[in-house]
Amino acid sequence: MKKVLLYLDKNRPQDLSLFAASKMLVKDEACIISAIGYQEDLPLGNSVYDEVMIIDEKHVMAYDTMNLTALLKQIQHVHHFDIILFPSTPLGRILAPRLAIALHVGLVADVTGIDAHDGIVELIRPAYSGKLMAKILIKGEGPLMMTLRPNIFTYHSEDVKQTVYQTLKKHEPKASGIILLETKQKVAGKDIRDSKVLISGGGGVLHQFNRLEDLARVLNAVVSASRRVVDSGVAHRKIQVGQSGKTVSPKLYIALGISGSVQHIEGLKNVETIIAVNTNKNAPICSLATLVVEGDAIEFIEKLLVKIKENNLNFKEETQ
Repeated sequence: MKKVLLYLDKNRPQDLSLFAASKMLVKDEACIISAIGYQEDLPLGNSVYDEVMIIDEKHVMAYDTMNLTALLKQIQHVHHFDIILFPSTPLGRILAPRLAIALHVGLVADVTGIDAHDGIVELIRPAYSGKLMAKILIKGEGPLMMTLRPNIFTYHSEDVKQTVYQTLKKHEPKASGIILLETKQKVAGKDIRDSKVLISGGGGVLHQFNRLEDLARVLNAVVSASRRVVDSGVAHRKIQVGQSGKTVSPKLYIALGISGSVQHIEGLKNVETIIAVNTNKNAPICSLATLVVEGDAIEFIEKLLVKIKENNLNFKEETQ
């Protein structure tokens, strides 16, 4: 029976990306899937997990990666998991390689695709800043370890189990070299991965990129960008969509002046509706679009704003 450990640290207990990936890896084999994390990052009550292990924050602090790695190493030595998955979040990208070193095993980072068949596991990940997709064949002994890009893998079943919960307190942490001096509440910003509506701009709106904010404001949307806009210094990399940026799954994606390179399209997963506005109706993004508008993207913004104002439309923000 396969044993799988998932580290959850996104403050999104409803996010089943890691669980979906684990099901792809084990296929139809019998398995026990365990989740581990801090209380605020874990589901409550019955869930898709067989077991949930709660790390006591008073015992091991979330930012004490040395002791957190030691705790995970100890848990692995007790339970002998066959698969250990981390999200490609800031913390996940720190913990995963540290644990891999401690366990003397390999690690595949930023996985975007999984192909498991006949006992063979092949993993896909972007390489060379998203210019290439590397296929990695897994060989050797376990545990199989990887970090997974958010919003890539989806799981739709509503089956739940009688989840067993336990709080981890037996581990004796070493004296930490980290001292907490003070905490400050960070103003929460909107992450493009959480938005239901994205207004995304490419090279066609490079010199008037700020106009996207006008449309986003009235649609209660969030602005995102292609790599060309980011590399030009017009937009921050945290709002970049694509292989070398973020993978997004909005209900509506309005692509303004975006040609739609392979790298950009790889950042779009499970998008319900795509509206492409481009002077070139044969641009790659148009082949994916639900609606194609042939024309200037800035002119499209201006005319759409006029129509919204004339019809007194009010777009309320959808709760997550």
